[in-house]
Amino acid sequence: LASHGLHVTVVEKNPNPGGRCDWIEREGHHFDTGPTLLVMPRVYEAEFAALGTPMSNLLNLQQVDPTYRLVFDDGSQLALTSDMQSMRDQLESIEAGAYQGFMRYHEEGERHYRVGMEKLVNRDFRRFSEFFSLGNIPLLFQLKPLVKHYANMAAYFKNPRLKAAFTFQDVYMGLSPFEGPATFSLMQYTELAHGVWYPKGGMYSIVDALMALAREAGVEFAFDTTAEGINVNSSRVKDVTLEHNLKMGADVFLANADLPYVYQSLLPMDGLAEKLSRKHYSCSVISFFWGVDKPYETLGPHTLFLADDYRANFDSIIRDLDLPANPSLYVHAPTRLDPSMTPPGEDTLIAIVPVGHLSENGEQDWDNLTDQARAHVFRRLRTLGITDLESHIKFETSFTPLSWRKRYNLVNGSTHGLSHNLTQLGYFRPSNRHPRLRNLYFVGAST
Repeated sequence: LASHGLHVTVVEKNPNPGGRCDWIEREGHHFDTGPTLLVMPRVYEAEFAALGTPMSNLLNLQQVDPTYRLVFDDGSQLALTSDMQSMRDQLESIEAGAYQGFMRYHEEGERHYRVGMEKLVNRDFRRFSEFFSLGNIPLLFQLKPLVKHYANMAAYFKNPRLKAAFTFQDVYMGLSPFEGPATFSLMQYTELAHGVWYPKGGMYSIVDALMALAREAGVEFAFDTTAEGINVNSSRVKDVTLEHNLKMGADVFLANADLPYVYQSLLPMDGLAEKLSRKHYSCSVISFFWGVDKPYETLGPHTLFLADDYRANFDSIIRDLDLPANPSLYVHAPTRLDPSMTPPGEDTLIAIVPVGHLSENGEQDWDNLTDQARAHVFRRLRTLGITDLESHIKFETSFTPLSWRKRYNLVNGSTHGLSHNLTQLGYFRPSNRHPRLRNLYFVGAST
């Protein structure tokens, strides 16, 4: 907007930009508190190109391969990699014929990515007729939106661990593969075809790059400034009330907060806000950020511990809003990719444990659940021979769903906003323009 001659002011409640793509620095340890890897690089490349600067000019990216190391309950492992010979050897050792199943699944993922990006992801559906048209009928067969992702895996693998290995990425959308559409095989495709990447300096370097471009274009920023209300007049937003009862007017308003928060906490209450309270929300996570006084070289950059009771995991998280009895979890060691993230001779570790979002009755004991989640991480790491981590942690910072709600105004502490199930995709997802207030647009989560 600024590059097209508009005067743009960004108001941000936190002391720095980035939203959930945030960071923590302590005693020389650097932590990304949100995303820890860059996927779908072509989307980023297109956005930077639209801003007039090649992404490679601002970000120093390195490809991560293997992308993940998967560790199962019995300690057996599977490294997801673009090395097809390695994939063949690993998959065939688990299930005869699995490599051919994988290649067929990869072909389906390519179709879902190509068609899905063109027909769904890169389009807005503001009218019923745009989504439900004769031209879109083939998408029901091309993208399999009516088929559950995990159920679809039966066409490619028999082994439940392999089914889990190629559906766990659904949690990127805060979604269970037992509920999400098979369309999301596009995520597995793009990771292996286009790569998983890591920018030097961590994911927050993307925020720094965008900030540099924004300031160069003349964008003004007001940090540590809370928007407390949106004031409307007939069919338009008149101004925004900031803290200390200050008012800020504009011709056009872009709300970058989680859409349900804007409707429920900033706009005058109406039926739309009430309707959003009945929507399905994504899961949340408990995250641990540990500064460690010794390196653990056996940990790769991305290690995912997948529980054999895969369905019970997601039922506990999505249906019961709880911490599973034996949770799947993820450990990130950024120092393997960028030594500057850690003081010499030490380590920086991030552990992420998916959990249910905040319940309406508020009965979840997050102190107790955090203690349980931490113990599960230590237990899982012992399968890799890491038995002494707890005694080498210098400090810990942790985030729970309460943290996500407080710091980032995420309704229910849902880290991915509204769920991406079939009834909340495309036209069914809230529009990125307010239906009545013609100068209010939504550019954050849940739209």
